[in-house]
Amino acid sequence: DGYSHLSAYERKRLKNITENAKFFAALKLHEVSARLNQLTTKRQSRVTKRAKPKKVEDEPARRRSMRLLREPPLDIPLLDRLPQPEAEQWPQVPVGPLPMVPEGQAESSKSTEALLSTWMRISEVKAEDAERGTPDMKRYQDSLSSMVLREENIRKVVKSRVCSMAIHPSESTILVAAGDKLGHVGLWNVSCGTEEGAHTFIPHNFQVSCMHFSPCNPAHLLSLSNDTLRCADVTRAVFDEICRSEEDLSCFDFLEENACTALVSRWDGPVAVVDRRTPGVSSELSVGIGFRRTRTVHVHPVNRQYFLAAGSTDVCVFDIRYLRNTKENKPLSSLTGHTKSVASAYFSPVTGSRVVTVCADDWLRVYDTTSLSSPVTLLSSIRHNNNTGRWLTRFRAIWDPKQEHCFLVGSMAQPRRIEVFQDTGKLLHSFCNVDCLGSVCSINVVHPSQSILVGGNSSGRLHVF
Repeated sequence: DGYSHLSAYERKRLKNITENAKFFAALKLHEVSARLNQLTTKRQSRVTKRAKPKKVEDEPARRRSMRLLREPPLDIPLLDRLPQPEAEQWPQVPVGPLPMVPEGQAESSKSTEALLSTWMRISEVKAEDAERGTPDMKRYQDSLSSMVLREENIRKVVKSRVCSMAIHPSESTILVAAGDKLGHVGLWNVSCGTEEGAHTFIPHNFQVSCMHFSPCNPAHLLSLSNDTLRCADVTRAVFDEICRSEEDLSCFDFLEENACTALVSRWDGPVAVVDRRTPGVSSELSVGIGFRRTRTVHVHPVNRQYFLAAGSTDVCVFDIRYLRNTKENKPLSSLTGHTKSVASAYFSPVTGSRVVTVCADDWLRVYDTTSLSSPVTLLSSIRHNNNTGRWLTRFRAIWDPKQEHCFLVGSMAQPRRIEVFQDTGKLLHSFCNVDCLGSVCSINVVHPSQSILVGGNSSGRLHVF
């Protein structure tokens, strides 16, 4: 070939140079560069021309974020942002009710019908009327230590990272729902023990940031995305549309025990009241609370006229009876001390006498909310790494419904774990398993009456202790 006098290394080097030259020639970089230069020249020539004077009444075009436009982040490499012939298309969910059919299926299969039948059956069982006493701390710690994670209790239920979860209150069957960043809702019958126990539905276009089973009728699963609040009614096998908004929605909670009305927050600050009994998909009331951003809202478990809102650095308690359609709705009390954005704030489940917050300043804070009219005092502060970054869902500290003074939160520590704290700041227990749990569980949910904990990670995988 004319290069026999060269060494093997030099021949390989020349071969690589030739292949690289062919590769760059195939990219036609020179032609693209010339085209860009022509466009730049044309644009500069247009700019030099005298522009027409703008009218005073003209308003600037509203900016749409890359997230809403379904554009990839700018930090993704250029080659990854180029259109790919086999790239997966984003699902566009139509307006109105949707049939409860799993993703990729034209109609429900036998396994899907079995899952929905199980959900319907366990929802018809009435909860026990007898009140359950709160276990003492020693007995509670023993129950935490008895909870373990096994490989068969790990399942990928949704495609993308988990943003919200809910667990059915049934004591006979473990049914978990998870919502991810892509708008998918996954249902997993953990008690089934087979591969057909999990199914994924697509009722939303955007991330599912909040989910709750109805407290009075667990056959209804409500899920909230940026643009819609839907109710999955298993008795009719349909996703009903309860509320639709042009503004981004962030969180919701029930205002009444019968779950007929809900308090919905918006990312840009205001809150709205939605009544499921009225026709249409618009809210009954929408008011500003003085927040630049509202991430979570939570209604007081006893005095349901009070609700807690968490935003940028603001955490305040409001009385919904005094909210007016004005810009100045003053809070009943404020929970101060946060120096960065607050990811979540929740009342304790039984009395509401405590509030736990998660802040980006790497602190967990517990407040004494026994009296909401007087200044709220800080009960304890816990140093905690809350820097989850952009690829993990932000931590939310949730109270254990079975223990008034204990809450759970994900952890960035190694080995991966889910931590249980007392309201005094004492670490009670860490759920971990070196063999089975190797990822961060940002979102967690606890069964209201059984010793069951479910953690969700950024790949759509659920772990059941």
